[in-house]
Amino acid sequence: QVHLIESGGGLVQPGESLRLSCAASGFTFDNYPMSWYRQSPGKERELVAGISKGGGWTTYADSVKGRFTISRDNSKKTVALQMRNLKQDDTAVYFCNAGSEITINSGDLTFTERHESEYWGQGTQVTVSS
Repeated sequence: QVHLIESGGGLVQPGESLRLSCAASGFTFDNYPMSWYRQSPGKERELVAGISKGGGWTTYADSVKGRFTISRDNSKKTVALQMRNLKQDDTAVYFCNAGSEITINSGDLTFTERHESEYWGQGTQVTVSS
């Protein structure tokens, strides 16, 4: 049975940091690109950050570049999202995803990774408010 369990959400003030974690089980973790998505009320779910299967390539939404860092540990089957300098616009439910397509652009190199199967976590709330 597949599980993606997110943790680390909470209430913080603008400018503060949070680290989200996602623990995976029930599938071959290192065969899947991993991503973090978020959704706030009235808005569509959006890709925040993605990381390749081997962990060597990452992609970020423009709104979080330079503030968020995605990482993965294939030996522990975990993926993390370090969020710094949080803003009120970052308030959302954050979801861990396995398998959805990510596109990596690095100089002249562009490639995509995806898996035919896709899994979602239950989400964790991040609220940024003064």
